[in-house]
Amino acid sequence: MKTILPIVALLALAACSPSTDDKKAAEPPLVAAPPASTALKPPKADIPAGDYVLDKSHASLVFRVSHLGFSHYTAAFGTFDAKLRFDQNNAVASAIEATIDPKSLTLPSPPPGFQADLIGPQWLNTGTYPSITFRSSKVEVTGPDTGKVTGDLTLHGVTKPVTLDVTYNGGYAGHPMDPHARVGFSAKGVFKRSDFGIAFGVPAPGTTMGVGDEVEVQIEAEFTGPPLVNAPPAAAAQ
Repeated sequence: MKTILPIVALLALAACSPSTDDKKAAEPPLVAAPPASTALKPPKADIPAGDYVLDKSHASLVFRVSHLGFSHYTAAFGTFDAKLRFDQNNAVASAIEATIDPKSLTLPSPPPGFQADLIGPQWLNTGTYPSITFRSSKVEVTGPDTGKVTGDLTLHGVTKPVTLDVTYNGGYAGHPMDPHARVGFSAKGVFKRSDFGIAFGVPAPGTTMGVGDEVEVQIEAEFTGPPLVNAPPAAAAQ
């Protein structure tokens, strides 16, 4: 739901590389590239397919908007949930649904009345629109541990497609101290708040005097799934 080799490793590989003549002798004939895979292949394998639920203790949902062009104001939502249908070996068949409580907006040192303004009629208008939802419609694999998840975002009463760039951080089938499968993801995306009818404070064209239209979203999430096979009875009951 993004891996760069360290420079030191690249130098080491270069030092150990065969000479040009050796390379010519060892090079195989050119062949057509294999078809793109729909499987994810992170360091950890053998993750069971099935239904997963969000581990809220290991998840965050942060967003950023430009403030006068001087900084990116950063805030978060504290209450949200998600459920995932996951298949590491057929990632395109995976799907996710998420729900956010916009009243759980968490701000850094807000001045008096600021939070009430943001959840009020000019901005999120939580009295009329008490939830934000995202439901995936397409999953595309772009690399061994990366992909794009497109879905319908419903915000401020408006539903539009949004695409998230997702990195699959791996997982395991379970552990005696954590007797359920676990997987983890990092995701990011950008959308325009004015597309969802929240245009208050958007800077005039050609200026930065206001609050930016583009909203950057950053997500970290772990999900737990099917129980560990042959887990000790006491652990499986957790």
